[in-house]
Amino acid sequence: MSVLVVGMSHRSAPVGVLERAAVGAEDVPKLLDEMLRSAHISEVVLLSTCNRIETYAVVDAFHGGLADVSEVLARHAGVPVTELTKHLYVHYAGSAVQHLFAVAAGLDSMVVGEAQILGQLRAAYATAKELGTAGRVLHELSQHALHVGKLVHSRTGIDAAGASVVSEALADAATALGGSLAGVRAVLVGAGAMGSLAAAHLRRAGASEIVVLNRSTDRADRLAEITRENGTPARSGGLDELTAELAGADLLVACTGAVGSVVGPAEVGDRSGRPLVVCDLGLPRDVEHAVGELPGVTVVDLATLQQRLSAGGRGASVAMAQEIVAEEAQAFLAAQRSAEVTPTVTALRKRAAEVIDSELLRLNSRLPDLDEKVRAEFAKSVHRVVDKLLHTPTVQVKRLAEGPDGDTYAQALRILFELDPQVPAAVAAQRSGDVLAALENRPDREDRR
Repeated sequence: MSVLVVGMSHRSAPVGVLERAAVGAEDVPKLLDEMLRSAHISEVVLLSTCNRIETYAVVDAFHGGLADVSEVLARHAGVPVTELTKHLYVHYAGSAVQHLFAVAAGLDSMVVGEAQILGQLRAAYATAKELGTAGRVLHELSQHALHVGKLVHSRTGIDAAGASVVSEALADAATALGGSLAGVRAVLVGAGAMGSLAAAHLRRAGASEIVVLNRSTDRADRLAEITRENGTPARSGGLDELTAELAGADLLVACTGAVGSVVGPAEVGDRSGRPLVVCDLGLPRDVEHAVGELPGVTVVDLATLQQRLSAGGRGASVAMAQEIVAEEAQAFLAAQRSAEVTPTVTALRKRAAEVIDSELLRLNSRLPDLDEKVRAEFAKSVHRVVDKLLHTPTVQVKRLAEGPDGDTYAQALRILFELDPQVPAAVAAQRSGDVLAALENRPDREDRR
């Protein structure tokens, strides 16, 4: 069984295609269930953000798994598989591990180094775990990916500016509004994670008032309360108040995650020459295209951000982050391969113990009057001889298993000794923790200077 990544992001697809393929929170359980019921997938996690849709699946065959995932994503997007695959990227086995670690580190984000992806990854895994679609393999992989993300952010300066899609969009908004957000009256449509982040940025930028509108007024009330507690005047309400609130607003930030658009020309109304900047961070879009054609309205959306940020610099911090990701991926894969040989080593020692016990029983039947001290000393000698004979091959097979072709050595051992490949219950129960513990306790894990 190997890990397969099938995804689409701002790097591989235009925003229009990402919109069609976007997976809302309410659709995640359905897609996970469809994938898990397919022929080649035994575990799956689905990550959907404002500029990324990725599946991490444990599959028994590359081509079969790829077909299963692609068919579910194409069906959801309402496009033929052949059309969707033009925009997909695929990673398998070791490449899949390295890709996920790079995603967790923020190296594959639209804003390189942004830390928001860690929370999104954590939430995606938690959802899969709750729905029963993530098992041991994706548990180990997801937990270590989160560890790598934290490691990169703690050891490098990749996120020193604290940039995110939200902060970059608001930076563009500030430019359009004369260079600053101080004193602006802002309307937030959406009170989720991105809405909360936008409120925090606006508060720090000196907005005069923030109005939070959401389908669920409870969430809007809570975000407005937090904003007031931090010193910025704020009110809350439902989406039916959008038109009235926009009449006196300077800035609109929309990030609802809704399936259809929320803001159209009718909601914006006649601005009478008063400028309005609209930040549309929804995927699919929250704001209709026609809004950008209204007099005095400037739209900042994911497409404009993608164009501006595509040529972002890659300095020393990014290079160090890439090095950490590569080393952690290699170490994780080596630990996985080493752990996979454990059942073979356990089976070999079990077989040796069975042979010893059988021969000692035969000795007892043939020499029933043998002195007990002699019998005990003989048994110890036999055990010592067998242990010494097994020591080198078991140590060597574990070492060799860490290499790229490590599974072939374990397979050879199973064939030569006709070993039972089943994992003893105790080994299976401890394996998940042992892999991560082995990685955490590596002697080479010292902070880089």
